[in-house]
Amino acid sequence: MDEVAKAVEECARAAKLAAPSLARATEEAVDAALRGMAERLQTHREEVLDANRADVAKARADGMSAGLLDRLTITPERLDGMAEQLRLLAGAPHQERSVEVSTLDGGLRLIERRRPVGVIGANYEARPNVTVDVASQLVKSRNAGVLRTGSAALGSAQRLRDTVIAPALAEAGIDPDVVQLVPRVEREAASALVRLPGLVPLVILRGSGDSTRALATEAAVHGVRTLAHADGGGVLYVDAAADAGKVRDLVSASLDRLGVCNRLNLLLIHDEVHDAVWPSITAALAERGVTPSLAPHEHAIGYEWALDSDREATVTVERVSGLDEAVEIANERTSGLAAGIATEDEAAAGAFFDGYTGTGVFWNAPTRLLDGFKLLAVPETGINLDRVPGPRGPVTYTDLYVRQYAVQPA
Repeated sequence: MDEVAKAVEECARAAKLAAPSLARATEEAVDAALRGMAERLQTHREEVLDANRADVAKARADGMSAGLLDRLTITPERLDGMAEQLRLLAGAPHQERSVEVSTLDGGLRLIERRRPVGVIGANYEARPNVTVDVASQLVKSRNAGVLRTGSAALGSAQRLRDTVIAPALAEAGIDPDVVQLVPRVEREAASALVRLPGLVPLVILRGSGDSTRALATEAAVHGVRTLAHADGGGVLYVDAAADAGKVRDLVSASLDRLGVCNRLNLLLIHDEVHDAVWPSITAALAERGVTPSLAPHEHAIGYEWALDSDREATVTVERVSGLDEAVEIANERTSGLAAGIATEDEAAAGAFFDGYTGTGVFWNAPTRLLDGFKLLAVPETGINLDRVPGPRGPVTYTDLYVRQYAVQPA
């Protein structure tokens, strides 16, 4: 076994050995651990920020794009937000562990028991806040975890694990080994993580398109299930009955950050109102420093600009004949993450909602809202786009369980 795979397996075995400590922890202990993480984020903030500054400085020197640098950076305000999310998660209700289903013949009771998966892996790139997001969700759901982040964020992640997460778990009486961080920078560590079905049966995949899809395929070959978030990009359709002022606000609100999956990538404008709303749209784009990509396009209509290090500050603009064409484009030529309609016509909004099959749909609201914390008031492990039964959209602690059916006397 090569050294990278050995390091990943050692983390997985340590997490599995520690998992029972978390699985049997009381609700009070779990929530105390989360509150402890929030407190330690504040008391050790300079250590965390110093580690992050070092990561950012190295990444900038290595030529990382502006959007990715934004993802990598923990500002003091973002650190405060991370702490607040932990406190809110600590106060959120726990998942019901036993749910009465029905009474069977002979007076027997059928009960659905919700049990932890055991050990869940997570692979994500240069976003150190995800270390806290995922770790906290796993702790709340009583699952141990093996976290693997990209080389750019590893220093920040290690500081978060060593000074925030692990000590808070220990202080709450939970084995700190339940949250492991792979200490290797090599990309091969991601492949190793999805090859351990006996230790890590489920892996959360967050990252850019092709690499994440390749990992999901590799995981399937090895019998490992995945919750994958490979692609993103928000769509906004400007309907014939749109209010130009609201359109300007929506475009601006959808582009407050460019390196995120739920930002505006594709703007579809009804032919009838294009000339009327275009001045408002160009003003909003100019304020955000974003360039419109106009027809004829040299790229796919649904191209995800957030993944393009050279042209992140770009939005594709396309004129459409009406709502039906907009829905067809959103369904067939984009990732299916999120699409919104700008309109004052309730019937048009209803038709858009019924027609669009993607994960999130919005009426006079920005696609940036497709986020676990913004929608559900708890952090997310990722956004799942699968079109099969199971967790879809922002995945949170309430989704990270397996069912067990119990039959017992009445």
